[in-house]
Amino acid sequence: MAALCRTLHVATVAGGTRRALGSLAGSCLADRHLWDRLHAQPRLGSVPTFDWFFGYEEAQSLLLPLLQEARATCPLRVLDVGCGTSNLCTGLYTKYPHPVDVLGVDFSPVAVAHMNNLLEGGQDQAPLCPAHPASCIHFVQADVQNLGPVAPSGSFHLVLDKGTWDAVARGGLPGACQLLSECLRVLSPRGTLIQFSDEDPDVRLPCLEQGSQGCTVTVQELGPFRGLTYFAYLVQSSH
Repeated sequence: MAALCRTLHVATVAGGTRRALGSLAGSCLADRHLWDRLHAQPRLGSVPTFDWFFGYEEAQSLLLPLLQEARATCPLRVLDVGCGTSNLCTGLYTKYPHPVDVLGVDFSPVAVAHMNNLLEGGQDQAPLCPAHPASCIHFVQADVQNLGPVAPSGSFHLVLDKGTWDAVARGGLPGACQLLSECLRVLSPRGTLIQFSDEDPDVRLPCLEQGSQGCTVTVQELGPFRGLTYFAYLVQSSH
């Protein structure tokens, strides 16, 4: 969470706003309107996506073995909760050589509109092309604490959460626990939820273990990226 606040400050300054770190840190990161404003800020250069922590290139060494294990089912279904304007799920779509069906979900209509525009070739970019002709990707606006309208139970092999728990928890731990419950509900048998965060395992693991009884919870250290160490918390369904 500390890393997210630091990155938000850098992004805010780079985007041309003059709000101080104090006012941003005092904002509730669970507030949709805050994210609408951040996603609407101009991007530097020609890079059409932005990652608060890291993107697909840094995460692929962890993701690819998990996808390989699940390849008996085709196409693999991947859900990115709180996708924002990250290249995490677009990287899977454009670089993973096997069929994937990717859904990016965010409560910010600004982020979803940006990603759909990017998919179609907006921002002076070529349309996104899948690495495999059978792959597909969609972006929809939805509340990650209530995925029922967009994600049936047991429908995804892999669920990705990159900093979303961190942001939702700023609005209260019950909201983060509801997010976890929804992510586990949509996991297919023997599916995997991955939470990417800089939060210390001593803090995060007890919450995950209590909220995901019957699942296996493990942690892997990632990075350092940009001088910071992150963690990947893996929650694997056992049924």
